[in-house]
Amino acid sequence: MRLSDAYVTIMIYQCGGNGIGRGYITERKEVVAVKVAMIGHKDFPSRSGGVEVMVGGLARSLVERGYDVTVYNRGLEKHHNVYDVDGVHARRVFTLQKPALNATIYSFLATFDALFRGFDVIHYHAIGPSVPLLIAKIFGKRTVCTVHGLNWKVDKWRGFASRYMKLGERIAAKYADDLVVLSETEWNYFLQKYGRASILIPNAIRFYERHACSLIWEKYGLERGEYILYVGRISPEKGTLDLVEGYRKAKTGKKLVLVGPLDDSEYCRAVQQLAQNDPNIIMTDYVVGDPLKELYSNCGLFVLPSHTEGLSLSLLEALSIGARCLVSDIPENTVVTDIYGAAFKPEDTDDLARALERECTQEYPDAMRQQQIQYIHTNFEYEVMLDRYEEVYHHVVGDPLKAMPSTLKRGKVPAGAKA
Repeated sequence: MRLSDAYVTIMIYQCGGNGIGRGYITERKEVVAVKVAMIGHKDFPSRSGGVEVMVGGLARSLVERGYDVTVYNRGLEKHHNVYDVDGVHARRVFTLQKPALNATIYSFLATFDALFRGFDVIHYHAIGPSVPLLIAKIFGKRTVCTVHGLNWKVDKWRGFASRYMKLGERIAAKYADDLVVLSETEWNYFLQKYGRASILIPNAIRFYERHACSLIWEKYGLERGEYILYVGRISPEKGTLDLVEGYRKAKTGKKLVLVGPLDDSEYCRAVQQLAQNDPNIIMTDYVVGDPLKELYSNCGLFVLPSHTEGLSLSLLEALSIGARCLVSDIPENTVVTDIYGAAFKPEDTDDLARALERECTQEYPDAMRQQQIQYIHTNFEYEVMLDRYEEVYHHVVGDPLKAMPSTLKRGKVPAGAKA
């Protein structure tokens, strides 16, 4: 490793006698830069899913702080397999496009490549791609795993795929030098099942100002407050089909806008076919930049119908700009929307239809909207997330910040639990 001008924020967590945290004191000190490899996402740069957005943002931000970051992308492309974007090194790895084998082949080949490139830390994202983390440990590599949801719970992953993800979960829980989770639900799960005290680092976002209707009026004919918005993958775990079915049962007087990449999967085709039968449903495909900001800023209601989640970036983005939000009643959603939002029974299209009708007719007081914005800005600030990941990296490589991540673990660890 080499010295650099990178700095890390030391966050000392004050606790009262009952173990309840009171807050953080921050102090900046010069530290040693870390060479990091990231494995688990699909592509970079990309907004195709929450993992891709999170990895892309984290990689770029670490480079800005002086880190040397390489991201491993899935699938080879002609003449474009090794490249740099915004200072981030990207390397494409061969894999098959079959869903059951895509992440498996990719993560093993990426791991084998990373073993011999002098990385200080290999950072795995999601439990499925974490199976080869054990190989990295055998070769003496320092590893971090960020759990982006317990994906084996999703109906589309059955049989071998479900068992493989559970294997990745066990390997990450047992062998990762540091295990990062996005929610208290996951923190409690790993502690109770594996005796593993993980590190809670919620996803975070960069905030932006509200945008008036302009581009989305020109392209989609959308007006402020006159549409319901969904942003995310068109996939079973996201409950997109539930939303379309629930919307068609409801009488809201508003359009439904589905923002997410369209692919050739059977599920996505089913959603498209159902949407084609309703002129009030708009499927935009991939949207980024100002058009996406306008969509968030002007929706009458944002809906997240997920069956399972880590911590949804699209939900945080919607809340941060003051959108009224309706989510499926799962802990990973309601931990954010418990005060500022409404919920419906997951996978229940009748309850979703009733909730859509109710939420589309209620006024949202401006005072409540401003409190919601302030809540998100206070609790999901991007620089804080970066500081915490820096602490994790420097902990696993054994520098003087070694003890710091223990201050980010919640509550008391039972006897025998592995930190």
